Amino acid sequence: MPHPRLTGLGGGLFAAASMLAVGFLDRLLFGGSPFVYGLLFLPVSAATALWVRGADLVTAPISVPIAFAVGVVPIAGGEGGFGGHAMALVTALAVHAGWLYGGTLVAGLITCVRKVRLMGRRQRAAAAAPPRAAATAQRRP
Repeated sequence: MPHPRLTGLGGGLFAAASMLAVGFLDRLLFGGSPFVYGLLFLPVSAATALWVRGADLVTAPISVPIAFAVGVVPIAGGEGGFGGHAMALVTALAVHAGWLYGGTLVAGLITCVRKVRLMGRRQRAAAAAPPRAAATAQRRP
């Protein structure tokens, strides 16, 4: 499995581009099935949370719902110009909020686990390093 480290912006762009591609493929192959779209949203959420770098962990649970909204545009449908498409998009977001919450929860849990592990590593590294103040005081004559 690849192990890229994306910045916060890169993770958001990855998630949005992936979900837009999923939305178009879902519309093309399955006629805009919300079940298929939601099911594919979960691994994209997990991949985004796994691939964002440690310093930008907070951005994954924020960018994943935005990516869901970007990707639902092709499958939302709607008729009657901009207003009809906007209402179809809002309706699709409201009706399929369970998938949205599920993917956000997946990303949030993964980032929380990664953050706890990162803090534990830093704490062990700090405990293993010699104290700086004592080392400096011993060198002075």
